[in-house]
Formats: sequence, structure tokens, C-alpha cells
Amino acid sequence: MPSAKPVLLTNPTLASNIDIDHVTHFLLELDALKRVNRRSYVTGTTRLENSAEHSWHLAMACWSIAELFELDVNHEKLLKMTLLHDLGEIDAGDTFLFADARNDAHIEERAGIARLQAERGNGITNLTEIWEEQETGSSKETQLLKVVDRLLPFLLNLNTEGKTWIDGGVTRSQVAGALAFIKDSFPSIYNWQVQQIEFATAQGWLIDA
Repeated sequence: MPSAKPVLLTNPTLASNIDIDHVTHFLLELDALKRVNRRSYVTGTTRLENSAEHSWHLAMACWSIAELFELDVNHEKLLKMTLLHDLGEIDAGDTFLFADARNDAHIEERAGIARLQAERGNGITNLTEIWEEQETGSSKETQLLKVVDRLLPFLLNLNTEGKTWIDGGVTRSQVAGALAFIKDSFPSIYNWQVQQIEFATAQGWLIDA
């Protein structure tokens, strides 16, 4: 059987005006997210998860949950938001959920997103717009992202015997407070988490306070 004829992927006229050095520079800027370590431990290992891994996990989890529960969401919009969700951490670093600086983390992250948006090799013209929606919006897609973004580190803690919680001296009430909003957004996930908080506390992974 003869091989398929190659298909030209680019518009030659447009491509002649794009500097591939700029394109590859932007791709390496994105690669820097792999160097940002989070506080969660990867299951079955002793190493910390990085933010790029979390972004992939978040995208896959949101996609799966949206399909399984037949949620009325725009999948393309949802997946784009999950992939951009942590990009600001390239400049700002990861801020622990229970850290005092948590409320100010968005300032440096927003500046980092503006820098990436301005990169000459960036082809995502609405990068800032999408990031802002996942950060401050109230759409169904944003709500689902926020639920799953809290679910995943919670799940990793349960499956590493509360290692991050123990490292940080985290209390039952801190975790319950961080998950409280899920009660209205996704009751079935919230009810499961309440049971797991009680289990984790009984195991000594969370301080009973």
C-alpha cells in the first residue's frame, strides 16, 4: 500500500512572518511549570507532585467527571481553563492552600500570566481572558474546576496517609472549611469528603481541632 501523501500543516504566507525561535522560546517558558513543586505527594512515591502534573490531572479529572455525570458544560472551555489554571505559578510559585499568603497569591500569578500573554511566540490570544475566568468567574465550567482542584490534593492526601497534612500540621476544621463550598456545587462529592475527613482524623492524619 502506498504511503499517504504528506499534508502541509501551515499557511506558507503566514508562516513566513512567524519566527520559530519565538515559538520555541514560549514553549520552553511553558516547560518551566514542571519545575514548580506543590505540597502534595505523588501516590506510590516519596516525591512531590509538580504543577504541570497537577494541571494534566486536573484536566483529565474534569473531563471524566463532566462526561460521567453528564454535566451541561462546554468541554473545550473547561479543558482550556484547566490547562491554564496554574500557569501563573511559573513566576509566583505554588502557595500552600493553608498558608497565610494564600489570599495574595493571585497578584504575582496575574503578573506572570500577563508576561506569558505578551510573549511573541504565544499563539493563545485570549490566554489572560481564560485565566481570569477560571480565577474569578462563576460559570459552570469554573465551578467544576474549583471543585476538582480541591478534590485532587484531598485524594492524594488520603492515599499517602495524610503526609502533606501531617507535614503542615493541618487541622480537621481547616480542611472542612476549604471544602465547604463544594456542598452547594457538587453535594455527592462533598458528602463523600465529609466521611473521609472523619476517617483521616481518626487515623491521626488531621489534627482534631
